[in-house]
Amino acid sequence: MAAEEKAGRRGLLVVISSPSGGGKTTVVKRILGTGDDRFVYSVSATTRPPRPGEKDGRDYFFLSEEEFRRRIEEGAFAEWAEVHGHLYGTLKDQIERNLKAGKIILLDIDVKGGLSLRSAFPDDSLLIFLAPPSLKVLEERLRGRGTDSEEEIERRLQRVKMELDAARHYDRVIVNENLDATVQAVLEAIEERLRKRG
Repeated sequence: MAAEEKAGRRGLLVVISSPSGGGKTTVVKRILGTGDDRFVYSVSATTRPPRPGEKDGRDYFFLSEEEFRRRIEEGAFAEWAEVHGHLYGTLKDQIERNLKAGKIILLDIDVKGGLSLRSAFPDDSLLIFLAPPSLKVLEERLRGRGTDSEEEIERRLQRVKMELDAARHYDRVIVNENLDATVQAVLEAIEERLRKRG
């Protein structure tokens, strides 16, 4: 689509959620790697420490708890939540700037955050939940990443029931059994939403 055509068109906020280990980050990275310049990644803020290979400003904005809470008080977040003992949030100014530029903003966040963003941007959002093929597969993925302690894995698995229940409020639920098929299904859902908006 030519730049002139999209200049007047508002962007779309695409929230991709899944349980931990459900593939949301992998799917988002794959879509961003397509070379389609309509897609941008919304970098969330967090108080959790960086994982190996993560960079501040690219993967997350890594903030101290004090700084994060100060920004909450200033109203800087479109949504924020405490997840697994750490604070996560989406900065309003990042979302608004990209929506005005006509971009398709990809966010990989938890279901609570996704539902909050729908409330903040009801006409500009598409919520997609990636469900694991089974809890056994999810547990294997979590253990296979090698980034979480046994205690953390158990905590994440306990949270899955709540997340699966909240997924019924999402626009689309896609079972993430095959990465290529999942990415294709997400792209089709985005194109369908854009067509409906006109």
